[in-house]
Amino acid sequence: MEIQRPYLLFLGNAKDQLAAKTAQGILDWRPDWCIGQMRLEGCNADLKIKDMNFQEAAKAGAKTVIVGVANRGGVLSPDWVEMLTGALELGMDLASGLHQRLADHPQLVEAAKRLGRKLHDVRHPTREFEVGTGAKRPGKRLLAVGTDCSVGKMYTTLALEKELRKRGVKADFRATGQTGIFIAGSGVSIDAVVSDFVSGAVEWLSPANDADHWDLVEGQGSLFHASFAGVSMGLLHGAQPDALVLCHEPTRTHMRGLPHYPLPGLKECMEANLAAAKLTNPKVKFVGASINTKGLDEAAAKDYLAKVEREIGLPTVDPIRTGVGRIADALS
Repeated sequence: MEIQRPYLLFLGNAKDQLAAKTAQGILDWRPDWCIGQMRLEGCNADLKIKDMNFQEAAKAGAKTVIVGVANRGGVLSPDWVEMLTGALELGMDLASGLHQRLADHPQLVEAAKRLGRKLHDVRHPTREFEVGTGAKRPGKRLLAVGTDCSVGKMYTTLALEKELRKRGVKADFRATGQTGIFIAGSGVSIDAVVSDFVSGAVEWLSPANDADHWDLVEGQGSLFHASFAGVSMGLLHGAQPDALVLCHEPTRTHMRGLPHYPLPGLKECMEANLAAAKLTNPKVKFVGASINTKGLDEAAAKDYLAKVEREIGLPTVDPIRTGVGRIADALS
């Protein structure tokens, strides 16, 4: 699919900044594609870019409205359908990464057809996949795994792609979620693949390659998250990773959305991921940790990174604050 740019990032009534992570990720990695944001009453997220309504965005040249929220269950609010129809009427396309398709709403489908506009549901694969085989294939692969969901797995793999390419290393970011697909322009939203075919989809996404080429596979969920562990396991088996990076956000007191589930210990999480990954690559190993220290001040972040590095004995970085060079050293 080809999504026309520039984008208006629609945040709706996102309850917090993390609920707008799709829009935030697009803005962070493709700022020149983003013309503004649209927030509704009660929205608690702010990308710190120009606020616009649909009329203002269309006049400014926006080509596509991106539904930039990631709510629990991936539901498109009924209240938004009428508004989004208005965006189509103003000459803009719509794109969404939610589980619930834009194309599931007859009003949007009718308007798009009548107006010659496009609806892009990037979370939904447009092809079928084989079941995974676990057969060894050439090329090198790194998978980001996490103590929880939404802890920086996408940012880590994107940062590693950028760093490795800067060093002249052949590397590609492989998107497995809706935000990554918006950024990369291709990929498979793994959580929308039928469970039997998840590992096969990852094998397709990260195929045989040159012996010195790194695929940097975006992780999803966590083996310790009761809601999303299934997709995490499928990624571990299908990616057949040579290298793992542990991602963590230190200010949380429980798993996101599950206050009755505590976060796992870092070593506990590493051991579980290694045990699962060894099914398809017995030689897999951790090469570092990537910590999202956004919630800490500079001194506290520095202390925390040093503490984790002492604990796990591997390079520990924040992809934004420190860069990922020390992890890239192990790959280049």
